[in-house]
Amino acid sequence: MSKENKINEEIRDRELRVIDDEGKMLGVMSRDAALALAEEKKLDLVNISPNANPPVCKILDYGKYRYEIQKREKEAKKKQKTIQVKEIRLSSFIEEHDVQVKAKTACKFLKDGDKVKVSLRFRGRENANTARGREVMNKFAEICSEVSVVEKRPTFEGRSLIMFLAPKAEK
Repeated sequence: MSKENKINEEIRDRELRVIDDEGKMLGVMSRDAALALAEEKKLDLVNISPNANPPVCKILDYGKYRYEIQKREKEAKKKQKTIQVKEIRLSSFIEEHDVQVKAKTACKFLKDGDKVKVSLRFRGRENANTARGREVMNKFAEICSEVSVVEKRPTFEGRSLIMFLAPKAEK
């Protein structure tokens, strides 16, 4: 919750739509009458919908209300999954077995739900033969195709060829 709800005397509106602690609508009444009702029940008057016309206020235990909201936010935060980007580096003259090993590692990352950035850096004379680098990238993508989708095709960024793989969406 970005801003705190106004409670009791902080509420400045003259007329309020009031809901009691059991959830029953008590109707539109003056601020003083609503405060008196809340005081009588030894609870707080909380403005839960300040933008409504007239504003909606509820009679409840404010401490308990804040605790419930914090608990809900904590649960929502727990359910969020952060996606990390793992990087695999290749070279244009990498051996077949090394590609297999790196692809196996990439597949493990993808199964865990992370994205994989595959980078291939060209050094010195390798810049003259970029087609070989593209072949290595395409072979790598083909090996990982069971568990991944190519999110970004191989493109040059400076001296490096970069490709992004994302995990396949499960049905």
